[in-house]
Parts: sequence; C-alpha cells; structure tokens
Amino acid sequence: MTSTRALSLAFLPLDERPVNIGLPAGVAAIAGATLVLPPTELLPQLRQPGDADSLGRWLESTAPSTDAVIASLDMLCYGGLIAARTTADTTLGALTRLDVLRRLHAAHPGLPLCAVSLVMRASNSYNPQEEPDYWARHGMELHKLGTLHHRDLLETLGASHAGNAEALAALRAALPGEIVADFERRRLRNHHVNLEAIALASEGVVDPLLITADDTAEHSAGSAEQVWLKQWSHLLPIAGEVLMYPGADEVAAVLVARQLAARFGVTPRFTVECADPPGMQRIAKYENSPMHEAVDRQLRASGSVTVADPTAMALVVHAPDPKRRDHCGMVVQKSGTGHDGVQSIFDADDAVEANKTADLIANLLAAGREVALADLRYSNGADPLLIEELHRRGILLELVAYGGWNTAGNALGSVVAAAAAIQIGRAAGTFDPTAARRVLLHRLIEDFAYMTDARRPLNAGVYTFADRTEEAAAERSIGVRLDATLKRLTGWDDLGIADVRFPWHRSFEVDFTIAGNLS
Repeated sequence: MTSTRALSLAFLPLDERPVNIGLPAGVAAIAGATLVLPPTELLPQLRQPGDADSLGRWLESTAPSTDAVIASLDMLCYGGLIAARTTADTTLGALTRLDVLRRLHAAHPGLPLCAVSLVMRASNSYNPQEEPDYWARHGMELHKLGTLHHRDLLETLGASHAGNAEALAALRAALPGEIVADFERRRLRNHHVNLEAIALASEGVVDPLLITADDTAEHSAGSAEQVWLKQWSHLLPIAGEVLMYPGADEVAAVLVARQLAARFGVTPRFTVECADPPGMQRIAKYENSPMHEAVDRQLRASGSVTVADPTAMALVVHAPDPKRRDHCGMVVQKSGTGHDGVQSIFDADDAVEANKTADLIANLLAAGREVALADLRYSNGADPLLIEELHRRGILLELVAYGGWNTAGNALGSVVAAAAAIQIGRAAGTFDPTAARRVLLHRLIEDFAYMTDARRPLNAGVYTFADRTEEAAAERSIGVRLDATLKRLTGWDDLGIADVRFPWHRSFEVDFTIAGNLS
C-alpha cells in the first residue's frame, strides 16, 4: 500500500525531556508524519507535575482531528513519570482520568488508541531527584526490600528455594514503618492503574497496550508485579495485544513506528544477528528478561516481524557484557582533583567482542544488507571500541540506525523504531532520508560522543549543576567537544553542534541541535 498523505498522531509523552518528545518526533519524521503535542505549559517541569486533568481535556478535544493516539498513562493519570512516583493523587483520582480514553473510544470507535504504562521502579540508589524525598535515606534498602519480597513470593509458589525469610523480616524491622507504608501504597495505586489499563485492553479501548518495567532487575518489586499483571492479561479475553518487557523512555518512539506501520499497511521485516550468540541469553543490567525475549517484544511492539530472509534489514545486537558493566561506574579517579582526571577501564575481551561485531556488520554490508545496530554491551553509553572500529573501517555511517544509551531496552527500542520507520516510509512513499540521517547522527553523538566520553569530566553518573553559571560553562565546553567528534566521524565541516542544554540541569542527559545541511 502506498500513500503520500502526511499522518498526524496525537501524542501524550511520558515527560518533558527531549528523549521522550524529540526521539518520537524524529521517528515520525522519517516516514513523513508529525506529532501533535499538548501545550508546553501543561507538561511537567522536573518534579513539578503536569496538569493531568487539563492534559486529559486536551487529549479528548484534540485527538479526533488526528489519525491516531499515543498516550502515556503516567502522564494522563499523574502528570508525568516523576509525578507517578511522588504525587499524593488518590487511586480513585488516577483511575477516573483513564475514562478519557473510554470516552474517546465511545465517541470515535475508528480512532486507534495505543497506550504505555510503567511498572513503578525502586531505584537502587540514594538519589531522591526522581523519587520521594525519603529515597535519600532509605532508597537502597527499599530496593532490596522489593528483591527479598519477590524471592519470598517465588519461594511461596514453589518456584524457588531462596530461603530469605530472616533477611526480609530483619529489613522490614529496620525500615521505618511509615516509610514502607507510604512507598508500598504508591506502588499499590500504580498497580491498580496498570490493572485497569489491562481492562481497557480487554474492552477494546486501547490496542496495543505496553506495560514496561523502568530500571528493574531479575528479582525486584517491579518484576513481582509483572507476574500478577501477566496473569490478568492471560485471564481476560483481549482481542488486541498486551506486551510487557523492560523499557521506558524509548517506548513512545516504538509506538510511533507501530502506528505508522498500521496506518500505511506496512510490516517491517528484520533478521536478528549477533556475533556473540550466548549473549542473547543474558539478562542485561537493569532488566529482568533474557535479551532474546527483549528483542522479540520490541520488534512485536513496533509492528515488525522477524524473518529468515537474507535480503531483509539486519538488526545487529552487540550483546550485553557478561560483567554487566555500566558506563556510569566504569571510571577511576587518577587524582583527587574532583571531576577531572578519569579514564575508562576495558580488557582484552572487550576488544575481541567489539571486533567480532564489527566483522559481522562489515560482512552484512558487503553482502548488500542494510544494518541497524543495537549497541547493548554496556549500560548508559556506547561501546567506544566498537564505534571507533567501525569508523576506522569507514562503515560507521553506512548504518541505517543506531542506539547505545541508558538501558538495553532504551537503546534497543530506539533502534527498532527508527529502522522500522525507514522501511515503512519507503514502502509508503513518504520516506525522508534527511530525517533518518538526523536521527542516526543524533544518537551517535549523544550515546557515544557525550555519554561515553564528554560526560566524564562532569561525573560519569548523575551530577547536578550547582548553579546556572556552572551549567552554562558546561554547555559551552561540551558543545566544543561534541562538535569536534561530529566533524571527525562524518568528515563534514559544514555540520556543527548548537544549543547544548541539560534538560534536568544534571549531567545524566543532554540535548543539542545538529546544525547544517544533512541532505
């Protein structure tokens, strides 16, 4: 099926960060579509929640004039990702806001509505920026509490013999009762919303429904909740699709690809390739399912299929590191001078695996295949050995899509979304190669040039700027470094990096504009 009509998608994002707005918009642009966004003043600003009630009214009034709806239930019910963890909204209040989707479906039954809802995380840290204030004192203990409860559940079901009853009792006794009660009530409220989302899927209101797990682990409170949610998704008759897998910030981009595929009648096709086959059985850091399952679900979520056709686009998976390393921890201080003087630690196995994946990509390209690369070896950044090797061989920019940021799910979903949009746009006659190149370069610069390199002097993890003066100085210095890397990787002196900014005034995420002619 081919068409030249531009699609518009009503879009309620997870939060206001560019990765949750700019990445989905970039994926839409690849296939010639646009996103219709709420007014900026209704969206959250870091810990200030968005106006959930007004956002619901905006969606109800705007969506009927668009081709489809992509809605974050965290935004609709609470006013954003952080709000879902920190607000005092009642369960009844949150559930009532879901009725916007029921009313939309009743009034416009032909309007596709798809939704994503997150299983609330319990971060293994003492950083309270995205959590209730008590995370600064009890965060890691609350994370461990979820781990022990999940193991206790498995033991009760006879699925494990972990034997951690004494440790669980001791930890519960050590934690303030009012803190445990507050946190678990928040989890229970959000769990009710996820259950009601499954009911919406059963009613035929939303399709697909993605319930994804943000920053989780094999044994965690979120993983236990997914067991209960999966049971209900199997018990209820559901004509559409409900998928559960690790992910968060990339999901909207995947749903954009899904809607593009559905509206244009195109099914993207991939072969899945990996130079380290045992790596597809590993569970990546911050996730709770083997990589082969994560790949399958991300492809299904995007409306894509896996095929054995040697002419199909290849999704190359640079498999997770057996040591489950994270770029935020892969540094050592060479001196006691603050944020400078840090270096990465790699071993001989890292170089071997980088070269194996580079060989695989080179062979696929030589055979005339198109290649999208999911760089999943490390969390929170690209594999610099692989990127530099692809650049050395002159094949880095022959990739059609790339991702290597944050969790494996984040990186994988963004690659799948962009690569699927390329196939959809070509088949529909709406492909924009400049938009595709922009998404590719943005991910290379953010995931490699920033996350694994330029971020380090600011602290490889989460460093919050002391004031606007320090932040502005970082914007200038980072801009120079990213600009130099962009010119080195592309060889295009007329391209540059502009408008460097830190969306949440911290080092963990960055945004920028690639200025110049990409056509």
